[in-house]
Amino acid sequence: MNDAKNDELAAATEVILQLRWSDQDALGHVNNARIVTLMEEARIRWTREDGTTGRFEFGTVVASIQIDYLRPLYYQPEMLIRMGISRLGNKSFTVRGIGYQDGQPVFDSTTVMVPLAADGVSSRPLNELERSWLSESLIPARG
Repeated sequence: MNDAKNDELAAATEVILQLRWSDQDALGHVNNARIVTLMEEARIRWTREDGTTGRFEFGTVVASIQIDYLRPLYYQPEMLIRMGISRLGNKSFTVRGIGYQDGQPVFDSTTVMVPLAADGVSSRPLNELERSWLSESLIPARG
């Protein structure tokens, strides 16, 4: 990755994920549907660090997801996902996740997340603690 890209993603959180044997297809690529699961795992690790943060007490749900597959992700022991916030709204936020293998981007994704209210069904506005925490991880939106 070049230095300009590193500077743009300086606020991103890096999550290293172990790939599982079952993630691959017959060609040795990680199956495209498994990438959604890997992104989910990284997102959960990032947003629910210790369970006592006071953020997203009633959880969040995915409102939409978009993935651009840039090159095949091959089965190897691990991969890296860099994640940050590319949009911060009133009742939602967008997580941008870029997957890397051997230093090269393999996918670029956006996931719109909505925080749930106490009823577990309704959306609610982001609280100040959440807004502040998310603001610390602002990165550029996809080009």
